[in-house]
Amino acid sequence: MARKGSPSHREDSAGHTTINVTDGTLIPLKEEKGALSAWNLSFFGAIALLIILPIVSPDPYLRILSFVPDGLVATFGVTLASIVFALIIGLFAGLGRISHNRTVNRIATIYVEVVRGIPLLVQLFYIYYALGPLLKLKGPTAAIIAMSICYGAYMAEIFRAGIQAVPKGQMEAALALGMSRSTAMRRIIIPQTIRIILPPIGNEFIALLKDSSLVSILAVSDLLRRGREYASTSFRYFESYTVVALIYLVMTLFFSRLVAMMEERLRHRGNVH
Repeated sequence: MARKGSPSHREDSAGHTTINVTDGTLIPLKEEKGALSAWNLSFFGAIALLIILPIVSPDPYLRILSFVPDGLVATFGVTLASIVFALIIGLFAGLGRISHNRTVNRIATIYVEVVRGIPLLVQLFYIYYALGPLLKLKGPTAAIIAMSICYGAYMAEIFRAGIQAVPKGQMEAALALGMSRSTAMRRIIIPQTIRIILPPIGNEFIALLKDSSLVSILAVSDLLRRGREYASTSFRYFESYTVVALIYLVMTLFFSRLVAMMEERLRHRGNVH
């Protein structure tokens, strides 16, 4: 379900090859868990550079590192708020996508198709510059709304696929026991769906974290904007963007590792049960 990242392939039960694309670009495979794996070299190499550069050249690297922490807080704030609202939107839109009510299904489908057909950057501009003056939206609020709406459409497809992955017999058994469809969905289907969709949701979180750099154009003092501000006043563009890139690399690789560990644990539990 992820939209970008490194591709991998596997064969399904029918012998067909399927391609999965995730944002865990450098997660080592089981046979690549040595100290010199690509992930270890990239992650610890980036951390080493963030430590060594300020020691070797305090001006400007130490100054840059002391200038961007508040931007890092803003980046995480926008990302976490956006992912929470995107999950809520995605859940309802995903349920709408499988609804037997034609009107609800059509509205949810139109939302998913329209939003996924417009680039995130355009949505950010539209909500901030076109709707912002009318709704009196400030930069952070506009950024969270735009990213929530955009990623909500992708979350909707994840929820839809997760719900449809639960065997139909589960719903039939719940209905046979006297549960209503909504009660069966809430108590039986959704809990199983959450376990299925956790890995792709983790990948979407990583993608959203990277895309959060776009909010710097909306006067949001995120990590990238703070780096731009330092570069524009000191003219140290190479050093500023090097530090910003290394911080983003450390964050995305760290969360990619967590997602991979979570997916491996879920797979192990599935094999055990």
